[in-house]
Amino acid sequence: MRFFSDNAASVHPAVLEALTRANRVDTAYDGDALSRSLDGAFSDLFETEVAAIWVSSGTAANALALAALCPPYRGIVCHRDSHIENDEAGAPEFYTGGAKLILADGAGAKLSPTSIAERIDAIAIDVHRVQPAAISITNATEYGRVYGPADVAAIGDLAKARGLRFHMDGARFANAVVYSGASPADLTWRAGVEALSFGFIKNGGMSAEVLVCFDTSIADEIRIRRKRAGHLASKGRYLAAQVLALLAEDRWLANARAANEGAATLAAAAGARLLHPVEANEVFLRAAPDEAAGLRARGFEFYDWADGEIRFVVSWDQPPPEVEALAAALARL
Repeated sequence: MRFFSDNAASVHPAVLEALTRANRVDTAYDGDALSRSLDGAFSDLFETEVAAIWVSSGTAANALALAALCPPYRGIVCHRDSHIENDEAGAPEFYTGGAKLILADGAGAKLSPTSIAERIDAIAIDVHRVQPAAISITNATEYGRVYGPADVAAIGDLAKARGLRFHMDGARFANAVVYSGASPADLTWRAGVEALSFGFIKNGGMSAEVLVCFDTSIADEIRIRRKRAGHLASKGRYLAAQVLALLAEDRWLANARAANEGAATLAAAAGARLLHPVEANEVFLRAAPDEAAGLRARGFEFYDWADGEIRFVVSWDQPPPEVEALAAALARL
């Protein structure tokens, strides 16, 4: 019973069907009909004109977006527990050509205007210090916390006042939308976000993510950088097909809702062991080594996060009996 990562989840049947339908001759790269339709599909979704660019991984989406928003000699403010800091092997620094990640703090891996301001105000304005050029937040965060529209807007206001660009890592954006109840627009561009890495792989996709440019002026540069970075797939229609299949009939939201509901069930069973409020599909709790070993002996797979901490991730396709079995096991601890 796997609660290790939603990266390992199965592919939604509608995605597989869409791939079969796309399996015909069409123009190469991103000139096919499916790829060309992404701008319109995402403009409708976000209620404004956007440029939507497929890539094959969340790391690529994040790094390409940040490379377009931050020059090599500047910095990007992010949480010290963010994915771009801890899990992308220096890709943002590599793609930007050397931009520095400026680490800030906040409970549950959430930044706030206060924590951002305190961090950047501590940087002397002179030629000896890297000056910030952008802010990057993750929604939902690495600890499963969600930024609501007001949270994002407060950071967006700070970014505008300080002349900083604003990026959102949305590897679990669908889960954040479901939890917040906000529209995709209110959670992004209306709150000041200029570029969004929209995650689909964790939410039923196979190998496709989308970089949504609310500032469409950076789209052409990102397309050039995508090719230079080796991420311009020759048969892009297969990436576009996955994304469009999940957008259709709001499957992306239904999948996230199922994952969030499963995590909420686990949270209720875990009680006081919870380390963070459960707002998306991740559950972090305290467990002694013998307790963790006992859970594994019962067939549950999960991640050892830190000393005395373990993490469970509920996937969109997690069978309800598995969720119920784990909840019962947690309640018995």
